[in-house]
Amino acid sequence: MLHPLSEPYNSGMMDTGDGHRVYWEVCGNPEGKPAVVLHGGPGSGATPWWRQFFDPERYRVVLFDQRGCGRSLPNACDDVGALEHNTTAHLLADMEQLREHLAIEQWLLFGASWGSTLGLAYAVEHPDRVSELVLWALVTTRASDVAWLTHTMGQIYPQEYDELLASVPEPHRGGNISAALNELLRSNDPEVCDAAASAWCKWEDRIGTLSGPVQPSARTRDPRLRLGFARLVTHYFGNHAFLEEDAITGRLKQLRHVPAYFLRGRLDIASPLRSAYDIAGQLPLATLDVVEADAHGAGDDTLNRLVKVLDRFAAPRLMTTALPLVP
Repeated sequence: MLHPLSEPYNSGMMDTGDGHRVYWEVCGNPEGKPAVVLHGGPGSGATPWWRQFFDPERYRVVLFDQRGCGRSLPNACDDVGALEHNTTAHLLADMEQLREHLAIEQWLLFGASWGSTLGLAYAVEHPDRVSELVLWALVTTRASDVAWLTHTMGQIYPQEYDELLASVPEPHRGGNISAALNELLRSNDPEVCDAAASAWCKWEDRIGTLSGPVQPSARTRDPRLRLGFARLVTHYFGNHAFLEEDAITGRLKQLRHVPAYFLRGRLDIASPLRSAYDIAGQLPLATLDVVEADAHGAGDDTLNRLVKVLDRFAAPRLMTTALPLVP
């Protein structure tokens, strides 16, 4: 069960010094265990739902809207300029600036999907600032992961995939689909932008609906929101997260001392399970928990397991072995 929704006791807009202002908020217990939420997308924003994973009596939870989305400015929904000075390195710098602003020595990283990539990238860059990792729907956003989503899944959903390809100029259909769409999403023609945004969001909805009629997300139905989301996702995916292929996997030895819990749904077809399996296998204090019936979204089983793990990590203790699986 999720915890009761707690309201922020502090919030603000952080000036990054390069044209962005990042919205942040803190909720829970000011004296509690520090944790930071890394939302997915990129571009989904830190909605209040994320606060409910944490016991408000025991955690001091930091949430922020990554550059270009949510309450941060400029917003990619309204301004293509939000993609400037917007890379993984910029987001990592924002996290460090925010951590220092809030006088936090170490924090637990809690993220999902794209947020798990951002969490791993931060952890290998700043391992001494990470107390624990709790990441679900884990992906690495490497070229192989992006190719899985934008090419391999076309073998599973050929009709919908052909519709996605039809939105891309023919010379680019065998290459970097995300980058080709991002070029369209930067157009000065609103109709071109909306057609590309609709194509991408419909494909994401197809991947997120395992069987039966596709259930469009609220974001897909909103022209403004789908534009901002599609711009950010294809910006990052088209550049493979602005990371070298081994930027995360080649530096995992730095996290051997960090307790970690990784959760994946067996039916999560948005990316290969192998990525999470290989990462967990290199970390002696990591547990990989596979939920057999869940996909990329969070079913009740996934939610319950994540809450239980975060409750366990709220109690200070020395971790010397991997965390037992949640019953």
